[in-house]
Amino acid sequence: MAHPATDTSRSEDSQIWDELKGAIAASSGFQRWRLEKMSGDRQLQEVNLDRQVSLYLRETLETLAY
Repeated sequence: MAHPATDTSRSEDSQIWDELKGAIAASSGFQRWRLEKMSGDRQLQEVNLDRQVSLYLRETLETLAY
């Protein structure tokens, strides 16, 4: 049986992710990245926004790590 506090935490995490994802998706950096990727990668066009934002964040963090 699920613990009520855990369910609430997951709900809050989901809400936070949705808000963060929306802010990232609206950013000029993401829009530029998406345009570049979409022009060269037809498969990315079929990927949902969650995955696109995750890929964008991963690439951005990898770039910053160098």
